[in-house]
Amino acid sequence: MAISAIPSSSSPLGANLICMASMLIWAAALPAADFLIPNVPPLPLTAARMALAGLSLLPFWWLMEGAGALRRAAWLRGIVIGAMIAAGAFFLVVGQAMTDAVTVAIVAASMPVIGIALEVAFDGRKLHFRLVLGMMLSLLGGTLALMGKGLGVQLGIGAALSFASVFMFTLGSRFSVTALPQLTPLGRTTITLCGAGIASGLLAMIAAALGAEAPNWAVLGWKDLGALLIFSVAGLGVSQVLWIMSIGSLGIGLAALHINATPFYVMLILFALGGAWDWYQAIGAGVVGLGVLIAQGILRLPAARV
Repeated sequence: MAISAIPSSSSPLGANLICMASMLIWAAALPAADFLIPNVPPLPLTAARMALAGLSLLPFWWLMEGAGALRRAAWLRGIVIGAMIAAGAFFLVVGQAMTDAVTVAIVAASMPVIGIALEVAFDGRKLHFRLVLGMMLSLLGGTLALMGKGLGVQLGIGAALSFASVFMFTLGSRFSVTALPQLTPLGRTTITLCGAGIASGLLAMIAAALGAEAPNWAVLGWKDLGALLIFSVAGLGVSQVLWIMSIGSLGIGLAALHINATPFYVMLILFALGGAWDWYQAIGAGVVGLGVLIAQGILRLPAARV
């Protein structure tokens, strides 16, 4: 049975909790990349990550919805959308290698602006005071969360690639919902991640045939394999399913407001493992949360005419 492109959620609270869980899982998997980036070039790493994430979800999709759902799915469309997501992941790795994590995080804070701009352009969303204020609070919260690390954006090609990464991922996430309305969130995520694996895998093979740098297999061990599984299956596969679910309920613009709380989630995980508490990140996450509540009308502003 077909479902709408923007399915309703049981409650706004539930949709926001799903989005927070997506960001938390994604943030928890980021440290795994530290084991991989020094020894695996960006394109093979992107291809392996996308392929493992898609293949890990494929049997669950088949078990949950049957083989007919897989046969009826628009695979060509999924591959095209997946290529956008794969391009975003590749640009992110290259952009971070050319700059630093702080620059990438600051550029990623632009996702709510991109998401809302796409909705204004394609969906007829109207800008209003509550939405703009929530977006500004999300950006402010993301900036506060990074202040403890020392702000300093490295402009240039790396920053441009980081922005391209955010734009491609936001666009691909939106199309995962709007261009595949007949699929469930699990189906949308699986088909696009499999498509991303196919697209990036073909590019990786072509690059290897042309003499591009290959992974240093000799230094990779079980820890690297475990890191790759965490980085792909959990940090992309599971996280992306929850992310697509939240977009289906909230829209890409409102869901993207949550991304600026990611530094707090990373700090919270490290704190649980014995790291230091960072009040900048805690306060920043609170400001992001306030922006989410205001933008969605959950928290009313009596003095403002919205």
